[in-house]
Amino acid sequence: MKRLFWFLGIVTFVLFISGCSEDGSSNGDSNSDWSPEQSIEIVAPSGAGGGWDTTARMAAKVLDEEGIIEQDIGVVNKTGGGGAVGWNYIASKTGSPYNLFVTSPPIIDVPLNGNSEYDHEDFTPIANVIADYGAFVVKEDAKWDTLPELFDDMSDDPTKVTVIGSSSPGSMDHLKFIRFAEAYGVDGEEVKYVSEQDGGEMAALLNGSVDVFSTSVAQAVEQVKAGEAKVLAITAEERLEGDVVEDFETGMEQGIDESYVNWRGFMGPPDLDDDALAYYEDAFKQLTESDEWDEIKAQNGWEDLYMDSEEFKEFLDEEKAETEELLEDMDLSE
Repeated sequence: MKRLFWFLGIVTFVLFISGCSEDGSSNGDSNSDWSPEQSIEIVAPSGAGGGWDTTARMAAKVLDEEGIIEQDIGVVNKTGGGGAVGWNYIASKTGSPYNLFVTSPPIIDVPLNGNSEYDHEDFTPIANVIADYGAFVVKEDAKWDTLPELFDDMSDDPTKVTVIGSSSPGSMDHLKFIRFAEAYGVDGEEVKYVSEQDGGEMAALLNGSVDVFSTSVAQAVEQVKAGEAKVLAITAEERLEGDVVEDFETGMEQGIDESYVNWRGFMGPPDLDDDALAYYEDAFKQLTESDEWDEIKAQNGWEDLYMDSEEFKEFLDEEKAETEELLEDMDLSE
């Protein structure tokens, strides 16, 4: 719960700062004299259809359709290494104002596990935009209807159930499942976890290759609507609002005292120019204030968590310290 209280403190701080600076920031007026003169590339360091990919494509759509950025914006998938392949690519674009990437907890987790030479300190934080939540998904005809039922079945032998996720071992999808399992009393170190980073996770679940998909709420919605899958629990503290997602029970409702928030934002390459940083920081602020973005958040079960560049950097530094401690406690650090 220490981690949860710290996160809530950060959210309160961000909301306070945002309120205090409201008079100083206008809708659409950037302090930067720079603006892009060629097309912009946003890298999603994962396969199509994942959380990074969806966030990048939805953000690009709003930035374009709302006229926030007038240049073309393309989204490119760079898969592999739990994000490391994409980060290597962006690291080679030092100073370029035309190469951005979407990011989330793996930028902290993966380097701490020794699987990337780059971490958040090697890039330029621009803005965080949303808070997302996890979901533990099974086939519609699975024998479990709640998370405790699953964990009861795993209690004598955690390896009898195979869990799949989009992130690498020791990273986001793996860690959040382990945290909930251990909160219930299941030995997290014995959990059988499979990493799939090319977008085939849901297919593997539906064809019976794996038993549980540890993913985001947004990734579960369509298959739940189609009657192909069901959500055992989500990682939020309270039920989410919106069609379909409002029916997903939280782990806390089922007696598991645990939660997990997946923040998601955007970063630039090393040594991004201050004027370009100010331009993009303002652009993402406008995005989060648009009605179209509000609709997208509702459809995906996302919540607002805007942080400007300075706030985002401080958040990332704190997140790294907290995650390092968590990995050491769980004996998952390098």
